[in-house]
Amino acid sequence: MVIEDNILRYYLRNCYFINGTAYAGKSTMCAMLAERFGMLHCAENYNLDTILSVAEPDRQPNLCYVNKMPSWQHFVNRSPEEYEAWTDGNARELTGFEIAELIRLSSDQKVIVDTNIPCEVLKRISDYHHVAVLLSPQSLSVDRFFDRSDPEKQFLLSVIESCPDPEKTLRNFKACIARVNSPERYEAFQTSGFFTLIREDTEKDTREQMIAALAAHFGLT
Repeated sequence: MVIEDNILRYYLRNCYFINGTAYAGKSTMCAMLAERFGMLHCAENYNLDTILSVAEPDRQPNLCYVNKMPSWQHFVNRSPEEYEAWTDGNARELTGFEIAELIRLSSDQKVIVDTNIPCEVLKRISDYHHVAVLLSPQSLSVDRFFDRSDPEKQFLLSVIESCPDPEKTLRNFKACIARVNSPERYEAFQTSGFFTLIREDTEKDTREQMIAALAAHFGLT
């Protein structure tokens, strides 16, 4: 059975999506928009527990990888090519879960979503005024990946530090992050046709300017 795009677009009409590269301000903007405009905030991986309880290895192998991998040290020592394939596979497999959950959550309220749904899918299930792309330079995405204090990144850093050759593993993992934040991916986002904001000045607090631009784009009042 296939649900046609126009049907999904109708049932997702209360959803506003922010996609883009790492360290571009997606999570911050989603949180601020939710608070300021009374929206439900769906942060990245917001329904992960449900997803992992439903995912099946033969149907969603990438989502099930963490439960079947040899160790976390194996996770951080994969090649950049393997990491990229896993990341892209996750995005594809998560899309169906995310759409189903958002239809349920947005029936009677506006929802702001920190999403990894591919832009080509967003073009089919949403529209220009419900999607925004936030970008940051590749160097920022890679060099400052572990600067954040969130538990997930700090856990990965602790795994890297526990490896036999931590420096080699760190170089490899940064190469993985660079691979999924490549200039080619940046260009694909920039030429997606969606409304785009680029974070270039990391020393200046631009949150108010960004939220004003996003609110105007989304038509929020």
